[in-house]
Amino acid sequence: MAAAYSMDLRKRVIQDSDAGLTSKELAERYHVSRAWVDALKQRRRETGSIAPHKQTKFRRRVLDAQEDRLRALVTARPDATLAELRDALRTSAALATIWRELNQLDLTIKKNHSTPTSNGGLMSQRSVGGGGIPSRCMMRDSMSSSTNAA
Repeated sequence: MAAAYSMDLRKRVIQDSDAGLTSKELAERYHVSRAWVDALKQRRRETGSIAPHKQTKFRRRVLDAQEDRLRALVTARPDATLAELRDALRTSAALATIWRELNQLDLTIKKNHSTPTSNGGLMSQRSVGGGGIPSRCMMRDSMSSSTNAA
């Protein structure tokens, strides 16, 4: 994040603004945006202050101190689900947070192979009937325009 403009610059901009220069002229003179000049003037008008806002402090990562433990858990049980990893870490972090931390650490977990594949049931039902042609299929005779039921 960029640093705020200095108080010296802010004072000079406001001083020249009070002397009658327009926002556009101020922006060109001090090499700042016109929007910033307008915002500075509005801030003084509404609050009486031209000081910059306090910078936001970002929170640390929730699982920052548990990286080594998470790495050891995944090494010991690569088939563990995200919920199981969360329980083992004794945290209330969201599953998405666990996933992001795994991604940040460049770790992967194995997919659970106990669930059937999504198309397994459909393929097995088709092969049970045999013959390759479903019983309700209409076949067209190449010599006539009528259809015969199979």
